[in-house]
Amino acid sequence: MLMPTFPLVRLGGFRSELHACFTRRADALFELGDALLCAQAVPSLPHLSLEPVHRRGWGSAYAALARGRIEVERLRDLLADSLPPADPLVFAVDVTTWPRCDAECSPERGYYYHPSRHSAGQPIIAGWAYQWIAQVSFDRDSWTAPVDAARLYPLDDTDHQAARQIRALLARLPAGEAVPLFVFDAGYDSAQLTLDLAEQRATVLVRLRADRCFYADPPPAARSPKGGRPRRHGAKFAFADPTTWPTPTATLVCQDDQYGSVTVAAWSGLHPKQQRHPGHGSRGPRPIVRGTIIRVQVERVPARTRPPKVLWLWWSGPGELDLDLAWRAYIRRFDLEHTVRFCKQTLGWTTPRPRHPAQADRWTWLVLVAYTQLRLARQVATDARLPWERPRSQPRLSPYRVRRGFPRLLCALGSPAAAPKPSGYSSGRPKGRASGPAVRHPALKKPAKKPRNRPPRTARAA
Repeated sequence: MLMPTFPLVRLGGFRSELHACFTRRADALFELGDALLCAQAVPSLPHLSLEPVHRRGWGSAYAALARGRIEVERLRDLLADSLPPADPLVFAVDVTTWPRCDAECSPERGYYYHPSRHSAGQPIIAGWAYQWIAQVSFDRDSWTAPVDAARLYPLDDTDHQAARQIRALLARLPAGEAVPLFVFDAGYDSAQLTLDLAEQRATVLVRLRADRCFYADPPPAARSPKGGRPRRHGAKFAFADPTTWPTPTATLVCQDDQYGSVTVAAWSGLHPKQQRHPGHGSRGPRPIVRGTIIRVQVERVPARTRPPKVLWLWWSGPGELDLDLAWRAYIRRFDLEHTVRFCKQTLGWTTPRPRHPAQADRWTWLVLVAYTQLRLARQVATDARLPWERPRSQPRLSPYRVRRGFPRLLCALGSPAAAPKPSGYSSGRPKGRASGPAVRHPALKKPAKKPRNRPPRTARAA
């Protein structure tokens, strides 16, 4: 029997509050999550119902996803309250897909990029996309702390949805702490995120492509002697042309045991030619979004299988820029990809085949809270290693090993779910009644160009 240490008490309190977040089919949802943590593999939902912790029938697993109810906002508050202490707070934001290529009866599917699956020679799949937000740390492990996962509608703007999720998360974080840093990959628009989060107490760090161009502010006397509109863009800053680079406003040279010599240079006060903005198509002036461009050059990469490339970053937000924090924070962003891979391959996030997206949302939240329980049990779980595996100390246990030893914790934790009540057999479908063919839903394709907000033209006078 395990001693009631503080991490174990905290895990027990989390499980009690988690059970309160399920308002309908609560016991079935909770036991389905426990079965997810105890199963060695997740081939399907009926296989999860065979676990000893799942005391209900296999039909309750389907009923939990089909008719269960989860208070999502209350669950987001619970995940935010369970974040590990960190200074500074660094969050990674990324989009991952749930492939549903042949699910013609599933609505709200879209076309998304997938690196390993191809359609007609193109890396495109049809399915659902989820945008994750997780706290990352600077420890050399693969642990993160997911706090939110929102399904994207195929026609939604990814940058606007990310800004909405960040604003909701900032409202849940305690006031008075350091300004959190949100790290994005190159698929996001740095200027659009800066515009959407301009009034928020948050810092944005976005990776940029190596062929981008930015511009400085024009000099004060930039008006042409012939008159006309004053200039809005000054000297050009091209990433591919070092002759256009002025003297950096800040530099940093440091040593790292993984990357060797690291050289970081920053240029502040630069802005892009904004194409996507709220007044797009209205023929009004384009907004000037200023930020800091960061260039990171390392001596080597940890794998040493290829020569290192130059990393370009965009930084914007309140407070002072810390170059050492900026480049290290982006390196730790890849921990979120390890978390998503663990949820897909080990926890079986994309294994079930639900028809409706609401069922996929409930299963996604079950996977997130299951991973959170593994993180809370990291310091009290035993290392149930295989004979050919190397032993690891308690803080160095991987998510896979913690999940392997989690069933032993349930003996001390128990379950807040009530015992199932015996019931009779279902009468089944009435005789003579047949369910018709399901409705087919085509996958939606996002338009290549954003619709313009141009005002309607008035009729010309004859």
